[in-house]
Amino acid sequence: MRPSATFPLLLIVLGTLWFLHSTALLPDTTTLLAILLAGAGVALLAIDGVNKSTLVASPLMVYAGAAVWLYRHWALQLSHVLSLGMVLAGLLMLIARSDRIPDKGRGADAPER
Repeated sequence: MRPSATFPLLLIVLGTLWFLHSTALLPDTTTLLAILLAGAGVALLAIDGVNKSTLVASPLMVYAGAAVWLYRHWALQLSHVLSLGMVLAGLLMLIARSDRIPDKGRGADAPER
């Protein structure tokens, strides 16, 4: 039985992060969070495709990433960022109600209701 590769991989990841941080190549935490949120939104849309769930969640995750970055770097007020997010969420929820947008998990061979 071979030993687990978890510890060596953990050392590699932590060492890489430490190196990037100590050489100032790693972006600050806010920028990293914004990139991860936006990337997760794009990845969700790419993996699950367009359906009622991802039509709302993916753009909101991208917006959350943009909102975190704008709040931190452009000093926008939190009320502005949150109110725009509420408007975007409402619009996306209304669009997702359309019968043209498929339900999550309903493929082409699934029976119609």
